[in-house]
Amino acid sequence: MRKLFVVSFFIIFSMLATWTIIWPPAAWSFLFMGPIYLIGFYDMVQPKHSIVRNYPVFGHLRYLMEELRPKIYQYFIESDTNGTPFNRQNRSVVYQRAKKVDDTRPFGTELDVYDNGYEWLNHSIAAIDHHKLNMDPRVKVGGPACTQPYMASVFNISAMSFGSLSMNAILALNGGAKLDNFAHNTGEGGLSDYHLQPGGDIIWQIGTGYFSCRHKDGTINYEAFAERAVLPQVKMIEIKLSQGAKPGHGGILPAAKVTPEIARIRLVEMGEDVISPPYHTAFTNPLELMTFIQKLRDLSGGKPVGFKLCVGHKSEFLAICKAMVKTGISPDFITVDGGEGGTGAAPLEFSNSVGMPLREALAFVYDALIGFDLKKNIKLIASGKMATGFDLVKNFALGADMCNSARGMMFALGCIQALECNNNTCPTGVATQDKSLMKGLVVEDKKVRVANFHKLTVSSAIQMIGAAGLTKPCDLHRMYIYRRINHSQILTYGELFPYIPKGSLLNTPYPASFEFDMAISSENTFVPDYSGVTNIDYSNVSSY
Repeated sequence: MRKLFVVSFFIIFSMLATWTIIWPPAAWSFLFMGPIYLIGFYDMVQPKHSIVRNYPVFGHLRYLMEELRPKIYQYFIESDTNGTPFNRQNRSVVYQRAKKVDDTRPFGTELDVYDNGYEWLNHSIAAIDHHKLNMDPRVKVGGPACTQPYMASVFNISAMSFGSLSMNAILALNGGAKLDNFAHNTGEGGLSDYHLQPGGDIIWQIGTGYFSCRHKDGTINYEAFAERAVLPQVKMIEIKLSQGAKPGHGGILPAAKVTPEIARIRLVEMGEDVISPPYHTAFTNPLELMTFIQKLRDLSGGKPVGFKLCVGHKSEFLAICKAMVKTGISPDFITVDGGEGGTGAAPLEFSNSVGMPLREALAFVYDALIGFDLKKNIKLIASGKMATGFDLVKNFALGADMCNSARGMMFALGCIQALECNNNTCPTGVATQDKSLMKGLVVEDKKVRVANFHKLTVSSAIQMIGAAGLTKPCDLHRMYIYRRINHSQILTYGELFPYIPKGSLLNTPYPASFEFDMAISSENTFVPDYSGVTNIDYSNVSSY
């Protein structure tokens, strides 16, 4: 191809030169062919791309096709049910509910009901007319130590920071929360003016960087925290231990991206990299975490304080439960984030292969709280991939009191799953700081769509609950949801995730499924202690 390119250069330019002598206006053709061949000769000598070295000019088509492939696949090739992370069917139902247009579908399900993993809710002959049910169920968040409990919606906006999302996106999300009376989680990027301006209820998330409440050295500033935590819009405080997108990873915002506005909101210095370490500096063990929770609760004036985590080592969560029992201090809520990832951009290995998936994690956390007899004062929030009423119902059945969605709310804003969130080129103005792209997102229109999506998704979940013969989300349990394991085996969630008796983790013998992790956990440390496990021989385990 390289030789052919060089030969074609001499032939074409000789022909053009001859043609120009015969007909002088033909010289204009050099303006077209000249740049093409200049690019080709540069391609032949550049060292970075093998394809374009061997196929000058034409090799660039490979990169063009690679760029267009996801778009072509999404719009012309994928079916309604096989797209990822969200298929077209689920994206469409969000758009339809956000716009308040017909969301029904004719001619039956497009899902293969005999495929492995298919799930369904069993209905009841004694179904309840959903018109008689409460379409806006509320959950009281706040234990005995909380003096300002919050009556939360069962469906709220999951953590997304200003900076990751645009100013207009934050304004529209919080405006939607205000319209339909539900809560908006700030994400760890701090409490911005755009979260507060519309007046919607706020869950202020405090991450490892302590943004909006930090000293210059990155440690928490309790005075700054107290100043913001008592604001009337702030209803709950969430300590982020880890997130599903990249658990245990941490992050860095390069100095070049620290604008004066971000520096002001996050209380960081201009011209310096902003570090979010993978661990907290305010506490080092489960007992200190409980003390930290109580301190934030006191400084906020008695508002609900909880924490969010993506479950890793089961023993670590059990260690936290042991600390609750020992200190008598407990969070008012726990948010369980699925390890399948979310809106945060992350290395492929972390999105795909780190952290416990939501179903297993939610069932485990619920069972652990029941086993330690702690659940009565702690509300569970499921955070993960949710777009439909059935997504909510499944999590309620596993033990969640409430559900949080981030990507579902982004779809309501107009997100088209372009997967440009980490490139600052989001075509809908949702996940970008480019002001020219932000203009595409009209706050007054999109906040109504967010409110519509919330209302109709909760309504859909309540209708399904009524069809099961129940009246409210907390009536659901694991025996109501069925999952096809293979063509000949069907199990309920109750069989997949068996319950354990209340209080069974307070004394030995422990349930068999918890015995090992209970043995290696301690309220004095997050780190599993294998030294007390005598029935496993580690002497022959190789060290690398």
